Amino acid sequence: MSRRAPTAALDDWFARRGWEPFAFQRRVWTAAARGHSGLLHATTGAGKTYAVWFAALGRALRQRASGADDGRGLRVLWLTPMRALAADTQRALEAPLAELLPSWRVGLRTGDTPSAERARQAKSPPAALVTTPESLSLMISQPDAARRLQHVDMVIVDEWHELMGNKRGVQTQLALARLRQWQPGLVVWGLSATLGNLPRARQVLLGDADAQGVLVQGRLPKRVVVDTLVPPNPSRFPWGGHLGIEMLQPVIDEIDRHATTLVFTNTRSQAEIWYQKLLDARPDWAGVLALHHGSLDPSLRGWVEEGLKSGRLKAVVSTSSLDLGVDFLPVERVLQIGSPKGVARLLQRAGRSGHAPGRVSRLTLVPTHSLELLEAAAAIRAVAARRIESRRAPDKPLDVLVQHLVTVALGGGFRASDLLAEVRRTDAYRTLTDAEWQWALDFVARGGQSLVVYPEYRRVLPDDDGVYRVPDAAIGRRHRMGIGTIVSDAAMHVRFLNGTRLGSIEESFIARLRRGDHFLFGGRRLEFVRSHEMTAYVRPATGRRGAVPRWQGGQMPLSSELAHAALERLQQAARGRFPGPEMRALRPLLELQARWSALPAADVLVAESMRSREGHHLFLYPFAGRLVHIGLAALLAYRVGRHQPTSFSIAVNDYGFELLCATPVEWSVLLATPEAAQRLLTTDALLEDVLAGLNAAELSRRRFREIARVAGLVFQGYPGQARSARQLQASSSLFFDVFQRHDAGNLLLGQAEREVLEQELELGRLRETLTELAQRRLAFVELRRATPFAFPLMVERLREALSTEALTDRVARLLRELERAATP
Repeated sequence: MSRRAPTAALDDWFARRGWEPFAFQRRVWTAAARGHSGLLHATTGAGKTYAVWFAALGRALRQRASGADDGRGLRVLWLTPMRALAADTQRALEAPLAELLPSWRVGLRTGDTPSAERARQAKSPPAALVTTPESLSLMISQPDAARRLQHVDMVIVDEWHELMGNKRGVQTQLALARLRQWQPGLVVWGLSATLGNLPRARQVLLGDADAQGVLVQGRLPKRVVVDTLVPPNPSRFPWGGHLGIEMLQPVIDEIDRHATTLVFTNTRSQAEIWYQKLLDARPDWAGVLALHHGSLDPSLRGWVEEGLKSGRLKAVVSTSSLDLGVDFLPVERVLQIGSPKGVARLLQRAGRSGHAPGRVSRLTLVPTHSLELLEAAAAIRAVAARRIESRRAPDKPLDVLVQHLVTVALGGGFRASDLLAEVRRTDAYRTLTDAEWQWALDFVARGGQSLVVYPEYRRVLPDDDGVYRVPDAAIGRRHRMGIGTIVSDAAMHVRFLNGTRLGSIEESFIARLRRGDHFLFGGRRLEFVRSHEMTAYVRPATGRRGAVPRWQGGQMPLSSELAHAALERLQQAARGRFPGPEMRALRPLLELQARWSALPAADVLVAESMRSREGHHLFLYPFAGRLVHIGLAALLAYRVGRHQPTSFSIAVNDYGFELLCATPVEWSVLLATPEAAQRLLTTDALLEDVLAGLNAAELSRRRFREIARVAGLVFQGYPGQARSARQLQASSSLFFDVFQRHDAGNLLLGQAEREVLEQELELGRLRETLTELAQRRLAFVELRRATPFAFPLMVERLREALSTEALTDRVARLLRELERAATP
């Protein structure tokens, strides 16, 4: 076979179907043929799969022609972040094999793969295997892993943007480093459609192999159309969800006009509500309207996915469970209920329609309150400018390293110096110090200082030749069952001291409370007493102490790109410009906000103070997303409280926050001048004030549960005997206490605090926000009544204190009063 014959075979396969490979696909084929790794970034449905898959087939054809391939063993690994994508990917990869490499077989291995199929793969491995990062680590933990994986020539990491920013991505980096140790010429390619920091993403994927890394961008004329179902009469005083089901009929009309529509929601409860409302309104859609989310049985999800592919279904209401990589060619339209909160998420969901080269992807936003028209206008602007969010990769998570040490020790063993060099070749551990490495090695060999007397924590020991291995088969079995970094969220029971159960609430919210704090739950004002295992004990609150809001972990925060685009739109409005149907519909609201107060903008920070029967209010609008706002509100309350002891109730949304207290606060003095405001909003002593203002110690304790599980300290149980969340929390809390008392230098404790600050409190973005606020002009306004921007924050707080009926009545009364004042 000639040198160009492999490429000619690929061209012929395309030509027989009347296709012509795109230029970016050829670039990938050429780079891979030369042994170069890289990252391919192209729009959804542009042909990324065949770009890298045919690159792998071309390498195989060339090696076979030269006699370098005997046709046996596993040659290609395809890593996918979701099990749901694996079967669909397997079918796509099998399609060209009959004509190009008929001897090849594509296998599938995930946590759902039966043991019989795994045994068959071990005995007769497929040429290509579609698998997950967890299953790959499990393969690496087998004693004969080096032999089984020695022929792997190429690894393809699909949906790299979904892995890069979390510990699963770190697990992938470590697995790739191990494979390169066995196969130095390994070619690695990542795929992504929605990444804003491509050079950094390539570096994280390839580590120190990035010197030969190629970045390929598919510059196809992929048209993405984003528009909005504009409500006919948006309220000038919006509140969360007030439009909601009022948009039901316009959504039905859109679905009716198209053959197949995907309706995305941001939460599972929202998906359930919309599915039921659609079915109630159109009972004739029974059987052709379906629901899809992660809590449903896999067989039901599979039925829905097959129905989408075949065009049998009229519409599917879904959460993010259908965001990624499954091809549904019949889908003509995508509707997004509420704001997508991020540009990358919007593009990902838009790409579910028109999922083929040359077809238009179209997404229509369905606002659930008036201010989401602003987010829609901002999203359209950001998409046009292709301002996509960047992903930050974790830095040196030691729990993942500890797990990997045991995995490699099981998979044939390691010499300490060799593995250290290998680990440092990953991006995550490029700055790993000798002291940190020695601590991790000592932790798996002796359990560290505090666990040295317990034999079960001597998981890895050197043999006479200095090779570290796992000395006990039982330890090995337990470790293999716990491989992975996915830890499910937990909820805590809320009970009165007499044991009466009130319900469940997010664990992360309870972790922020101190003894004596008041909070609102189920229409009651409660006082937090203590937490024990997975239960928060409370009693009815007395007095007028301020209450903190319920932490709404299920709600996604507004991304920085979308927030900045929203501020740019507001800046246009302040100049009297209202481009697009969204801004024209929002004009009455924005003009009223400007008349009664001022409009926030990229260079203006608006602060409003008001006195009401409830107390003294401060409203601030940084437009930084709800996670930053909860930290910013707590920080401001703490700094004010140092000089004027008082208790605050806090309400937050993506646009700003409210501080309410019973006693007067001289906001006109504290924020009257730029110098005074800067003293409250300074980044000086930020870390200390955040740690003091929030219950950071308890947050770290809760975060430690995840770290303890990943590091192998806590065993989740054998199949059929899984341990409860309460048992896991009790076990991890015990370790946390032991380490604090007897091993204060344990690096996992420091990691827990660092992850709380970086992930739960977004300290980095909080610091950036404070820096931005210092550059904005402060517009301080004393109000007579709530403005359009303040009203949703008041309702957010009332929602936690009142039942649904009482809230509706209260909101209706407030709206009547405000509309009377607003109407000449």
